[in-house]
Amino acid sequence: MKTAIRTFFRTLRAVLGPVMLLKERLTQPTGLVREAAAQARVDQQCQSLALYQFSTCPFCIKVRQEMLRLSLPIEKRDAQHHTANRNDLLQGSGATKVPCLKITEANGQTRWLQDSGAIVGYLRQRFAAAP
Repeated sequence: MKTAIRTFFRTLRAVLGPVMLLKERLTQPTGLVREAAAQARVDQQCQSLALYQFSTCPFCIKVRQEMLRLSLPIEKRDAQHHTANRNDLLQGSGATKVPCLKITEANGQTRWLQDSGAIVGYLRQRFAAAP
């Protein structure tokens, strides 16, 4: 019975994964346009961030769409197919739950932010343009 259930979900992922990636590509938001100096500051700040994610996870897609909307060049680390990334995620956050944003503070301390809603909220608060 376990084998049948695993096979069902693997097949479901194999069918739905490409559809989800296509939808992500077709519905990409327009990025926020900043002055060159402001974008350079944002780019510098994004070097201390890394998103641990799976390519076809709907919650990861939500975070990646927000990154595009805010024009954030945050490094994306595949925790599904790369064992080293998965191990870093497990060691740092205590779980292999994605999406997870690794935030390295200026003092060198590291925070791990899980949950797509919390990550989107953090990115909007930190990087959204003031009205």
